[in-house]
Amino acid sequence: MKLNEIKDNEGASKDRIRVGRGIGSGKGKTGGRGVKGQKARSGVAVNGFEGGQMPIYRRLPKRGFNNIFASEYVVVALGRIQTAIEAGKLDATKTIDAAALKAAGVIRRAKDGVRVLSDGELKSKVTIEVAGASKAAVEKIEKAGGSIKLLEAAASAE
Repeated sequence: MKLNEIKDNEGASKDRIRVGRGIGSGKGKTGGRGVKGQKARSGVAVNGFEGGQMPIYRRLPKRGFNNIFASEYVVVALGRIQTAIEAGKLDATKTIDAAALKAAGVIRRAKDGVRVLSDGELKSKVTIEVAGASKAAVEKIEKAGGSIKLLEAAASAE
């Protein structure tokens, strides 16, 4: 095979359709846009517009509210921490905090803090420093001989 013999597989690439190039092309005159009106013009995006009828987002009642001050925690299971320790990504002798979890690839970003949940088993004796933890997770950590410190700064963000 030579460089000048290389080509795409048959049907791998299609020629673009040149619209508005005469009636014989099949995409002439209106260029596939139908006829007249707002949507035949360029730069039109009427999202949610229902032809003057009351739109569905205004017909339906609104419920609840979104607290813009709520803290958003990243959830980490104990089993996930144990897996990272066994894989050698986390050092059980050092303190495990948000930065260590991020460096190990357990979490992608810390957001407002890390919250530990009790899913899975923890066999290693570890010291964990996070924003929050469930009661069951605290019990499992202490049962394994470890300790957990909850960060007050994240808990009382006023």
